Amino acid sequence: MSPDPADQRQHPRVPTVLRVDYPHGRPLRDVTENLSAGGFFVQTEQLFAVGDELRLALSFPGLLDPVEVAGTVAWVRIAAPDQPGGVGIRVESEQDRRRLGDILSSAGPNDSAVTPSEQDGYRVLIVEDNPHIIEMYSYVLKKLASNDLHGKVPLEVHFAPDGHHALLRLREDRFSLVMLDLYMPVMDGFALVERIREEEELKGIPVIAISAGGKEAQDRAMQLGVDIYLRKPVRFVEVLETVKQLLRIR
Repeated sequence: MSPDPADQRQHPRVPTVLRVDYPHGRPLRDVTENLSAGGFFVQTEQLFAVGDELRLALSFPGLLDPVEVAGTVAWVRIAAPDQPGGVGIRVESEQDRRRLGDILSSAGPNDSAVTPSEQDGYRVLIVEDNPHIIEMYSYVLKKLASNDLHGKVPLEVHFAPDGHHALLRLREDRFSLVMLDLYMPVMDGFALVERIREEEELKGIPVIAISAGGKEAQDRAMQLGVDIYLRKPVRFVEVLETVKQLLRIR
């Protein structure tokens, strides 16, 4: 079943990566693909049917505290090689629609969220060993910087080639977010997450894992303490755009 074109025109969807938790009963965790004032799409392997009513909590580690909304499954997308499956959620309550609108335009985190310092800004460490992907990341970063029509935001992106070098960087400098591939030489992403969560100075840093692995990899990553799990193909630009939007909201 496909999304309603009329609904898409009325409520344009913005690529937005937010963590999705199920406060009432489901222990699993998913991620949004887009967001609008009328609803959003959730990437998930869970089995939902059109008409199912759900209560969901949307958040972003360190920048947006959980916002609970109620919605109905409006359509289902079957997984394909080039895209994960998931469900389109339609939100009917005016109060919940305002909450979604606040995320998009005017809401902000509370005092417990990570606050980037004016001097250092919000610093992201990307851990990736593939030089072609790093080259793509660098190109995207330049495009984001040149096309930023909303003014500069305090966002810096740094790279590390593997978990070992990433751990050294994390111990030397302050980072607000870590994005890592799970499968790397020297020290893989699983080991890096484990070390981050063990060390007192590092354990509070939000971690986003990117992987082509299946549910077993996702379950292991979540058990180790990953905040958001993204399946390849990489949605790097959407993650950074989400971060920039939430920083602008501040």
